[in-house]
Amino acid sequence: MTTRADFRERRAQRRRQQRITYALIIAGIVLLAGFVVLLPSLAPVGEITLPDPFDYPSPDDHAMGDPDAPVVIEEYSDFQCPFCRRFHDDTLPQIVETYVRTGKVYFVYRHFPVVDRTDPAQESHRAAAAAVCAARQNRFWDYHDVLFANQTGENIGNFTDRRLEAMADRLGLEMGSFRDCLASRDAAAAVNADQALALQQGLTSTPSFLINGKPLIGAQPFEAFQQVIEAELEGS
Repeated sequence: MTTRADFRERRAQRRRQQRITYALIIAGIVLLAGFVVLLPSLAPVGEITLPDPFDYPSPDDHAMGDPDAPVVIEEYSDFQCPFCRRFHDDTLPQIVETYVRTGKVYFVYRHFPVVDRTDPAQESHRAAAAAVCAARQNRFWDYHDVLFANQTGENIGNFTDRRLEAMADRLGLEMGSFRDCLASRDAAAAVNADQALALQQGLTSTPSFLINGKPLIGAQPFEAFQQVIEAELEGS
């Protein structure tokens, strides 16, 4: 015959078993979440491509050339944008050699991360922040070249923090300062400030350029830039 005491004991036992089961489920969820968080840090960094060094004239933070040049070009760019890389590879060297090195153009790079809008990893933003940190050591343009050299697709893991740090290390940057900067809010704030400036200018895509304030949109060939630059030089 089952007594009231037996019933209470069985009920208490079921509650203990339920608590143990819930505890095991929660522990499993915590372990799984920890594994997901640690997984990127366990993955191999992979090969880092170092491009041939390029002699940028008078590099200063995110700019180069003579600040008193009659023409100022502002580039709004995303390190994950394939058209930005096309401009970097095909057109920028010609602009540098023809106009920046001769003192006619002052060139400024501004961050406009747009490719990672729906990507939780925010690779465009992290790459931009890393470039800000390289600029703190006056190595922006070297790091800028390495980022584009290692761009092979969009939101596929090219610009994880570990890879960004590996790129800085390969360039010989002071890594303690670089890591501290990359982890800081200051670097992200600098990127957000550039992005806000792009939106204020009515820009929506990358690469976009302002040549003495006049917009030129897209990875245009050198001749398109030359036409606008020459017109500005004639009017100066």
